[in-house]
Amino acid sequence: MQPIIDAIVEWLKALLVDGIMGNLDGLFSNVNQQVGEIAAQVGTTPAAWNAGVFAMIRQLSETVVLPIAGLVLTFVMTYELIQMLIDRNNLHDIDTWMFYKWIFKTFVAVMILTNTFHIVMAVFDVSQHVIQQSAALVQGSTDISPDMMNDLRTQLEAMELGPLLGIFLQSFFVQFTMTALNIVIFVIVYGRMIEIYLLTSLAPIPFATSVNRETGSMGQNYFKSLLAVGFQGLLIMVCVAIYAVLVQSIATDGDIMNAIWRCMGYTVLLCFTLFKTGSLAKSIFGAH
Repeated sequence: MQPIIDAIVEWLKALLVDGIMGNLDGLFSNVNQQVGEIAAQVGTTPAAWNAGVFAMIRQLSETVVLPIAGLVLTFVMTYELIQMLIDRNNLHDIDTWMFYKWIFKTFVAVMILTNTFHIVMAVFDVSQHVIQQSAALVQGSTDISPDMMNDLRTQLEAMELGPLLGIFLQSFFVQFTMTALNIVIFVIVYGRMIEIYLLTSLAPIPFATSVNRETGSMGQNYFKSLLAVGFQGLLIMVCVAIYAVLVQSIATDGDIMNAIWRCMGYTVLLCFTLFKTGSLAKSIFGAH
């Protein structure tokens, strides 16, 4: 009778080990896949992310917003001329060089306004280049190797039936946390790109105020916001890379149950830090 019971126990243990390995292997594969997908998503320029949306935003910016920005620029430069004349002893002390200065500033303002879209895209091209350069380093350091999985199987095969059943239930539950993680990553990554499109659509208006000393803070803060949302992608990649490296410990930790629960804690921590990347990027670049 005992050999039959031992055979059943061994069969159940093998079944649980295979189930645990299947759950954890899927978990690790998702981690590697997510790092690669995020590197591809945040490393894509607005023009390449969605050509249809990009064309619509560009047409909206150049045909609807740009004429309004032209009116704003006219008001700003007229105000600039009046202030320049009043500051010189209420029109009693006027030099011709002042008008040359004003003409030059107006020329620069018009050039900036007519090339607003190219300037905005240049900012994102720079940020995307930095992200793409770091993508290879991040992905290469987060891969979970087959050797780690073999070591984990060896540890599981040496355990008794009761602990294996507990680990199986916990590993099955951990898989559901990856679904929530996928949703969070989707919202943040796609939300960032939509924010880029929204910022791009209204770019001419703040750029029209950038040459004036009093109203130029609007244009300066807008430029800082562009840098912040552009380099937010790098912070997102760093967060996911840190998470992936931490999750690697689950395949090498001697206490598997403790490692699985730490993995859940890492997942919650990742969700929190991803939501913080936007405000952190704005604080770094001084945007508000």
